[in-house]
Amino acid sequence: MNNERSQTSSVEAVKPPRMRIGVVGWLRANLFSTWYNSLLTLVTLYVLWQVVPPFIRWAFIDSLWTSTGEECQAVDGACWSIIPANIRFIMFGFYTYSEQWRPAIAVVVLVGLLVYSQYRCNWKKRLIYIWLAGLVGMGVLMRGGIFGLTPVESTKWGGLPLTLLLSVFGLTAAYPLGIVLALGRQSRMPAVKSLCVVYIELIRGVPLISLLFMSSVVFPLFLPEGVTVNKILRAQVAIILFTAAYIAEVVRGGLQGMSRGQYEAAESLGLNYYQTMRLIILPQALKIVIPPSVSILISAFKDTSLVVIIALYDLLKTTQSVLGDPRWMGYSPEAYIFLALIYFICCFYMSNFSRKLEHQLDTGR
Repeated sequence: MNNERSQTSSVEAVKPPRMRIGVVGWLRANLFSTWYNSLLTLVTLYVLWQVVPPFIRWAFIDSLWTSTGEECQAVDGACWSIIPANIRFIMFGFYTYSEQWRPAIAVVVLVGLLVYSQYRCNWKKRLIYIWLAGLVGMGVLMRGGIFGLTPVESTKWGGLPLTLLLSVFGLTAAYPLGIVLALGRQSRMPAVKSLCVVYIELIRGVPLISLLFMSSVVFPLFLPEGVTVNKILRAQVAIILFTAAYIAEVVRGGLQGMSRGQYEAAESLGLNYYQTMRLIILPQALKIVIPPSVSILISAFKDTSLVVIIALYDLLKTTQSVLGDPRWMGYSPEAYIFLALIYFICCFYMSNFSRKLEHQLDTGR
């Protein structure tokens, strides 16, 4: 008994070498494990030393936050004054100045709906009615004309509300359309399958810019004289059609990943095609393709900035208009950094939500 205690105490007294535990051990294992890892670590540290301190000095130490464009010319740092001085135009474009509280509330409502919808416990039938009420409220706020609100033409919509409008509604409508196209491409009916294949390959074979040009320039030529379609609506349709083609291929990959046994099990239960897809195949296939689907949606969200080429004043266009002012020329890095932060926050939210959804649905199992 005493021998066992002495052996136990001697084992407890022996500790691992300090070079293998703690901070030193982590550095050796992750940054200096081999000679080339050590060299790469030193090169990276040197590059960071050359880039980070000057950037911090430019962005924070020598910068101006509340000043005019003339005052910024006398300093070497960043002129962040361009953001607070033009924030209302960047965010809301040409929307009536005295009525800009309306698009601001509309954006808050939309963000609130997105946050509320990210929790699976809220995925009930009432969520549809909540979204319908929210969308109607947003339309009333933006358009006006009732409840004593001054009418505002959609040609004056711009900035952040327009960007969120094109992206959120475009992605929401593109996903179910992509699912329908994927199912159509796998259909046994030759006409349906051929039509879906032609559509998907045709849309994927052209850039989004060409579709936007066609919706803005070519499409109006086929309309009867005196008939016009809102430019925002045309751009929205182009984004939906373009994104749906890519979503269709992603969903088709998930459908092909389903084993034949799943279909045979559904047939043995007497389920028809609609029930098989809704209850068995699609729930599994869509879980599999969550990561690539979100990647497509993030790319589509960033591609909405291309509407600048058809003179829609989204967030990018309003920022470029500010930089066209002689007082703020030369301060594009500050403006584009601010713009990049907005896009990063939105894309990070989408990416984080997809990871959370993967974990909740146990897609890795």
